[in-house]
Amino acid sequence: MTFDKITKDGRLWAVRFDENTDNEFIRTIEQWDDVQWLRAFFIENINDLIAYFKISDINIAISDTIEDSDRLQRIILDISPEADLNRIFRPLDNNQASDVMLQKEKARLKRKFGHSSWLRLYAIKLVSGVYIITGGAIKLTATMQEREHTSRELVKLERVRNFLLQENVIDEAGFADYMTEL
Repeated sequence: MTFDKITKDGRLWAVRFDENTDNEFIRTIEQWDDVQWLRAFFIENINDLIAYFKISDINIAISDTIEDSDRLQRIILDISPEADLNRIFRPLDNNQASDVMLQKEKARLKRKFGHSSWLRLYAIKLVSGVYIITGGAIKLTATMQEREHTSRELVKLERVRNFLLQENVIDEAGFADYMTEL
């Protein structure tokens, strides 16, 4: 497992699992921009799309996904040094009131019209304002445990968190030390 810097200032990173050639940020964004992959995904998950979002036209779902993906990419990649990543990422558990060490987080767009965005980026919060992206998903159900593809994202979050703990990386200084040792 390695980590790729996403922003120049080192506030946003993405995990690259040993079994993958790309990091999880690139892999996720490429899926969300791949019309064939999206078509297959929405065909397989059409019942969730209809039940939770009242959308039965796969072409609309594909178009909305690509539009939201482009917007999320712009927000993440164009982030200015004074921008607050804590405004983009939120605790994974909607009921969580206080921070925990290496907290699991999610980034989600707020849409101005229509349905809410189903795109999620998942990350570990190293310290306030510094995140490691562990993956992403199209979340069409109320909970992540309801579907295999979102359950896998929970496993990846836990895998990265456990790896960091095993390497004694519990804050930004520990992460910097770990990265210089590589």
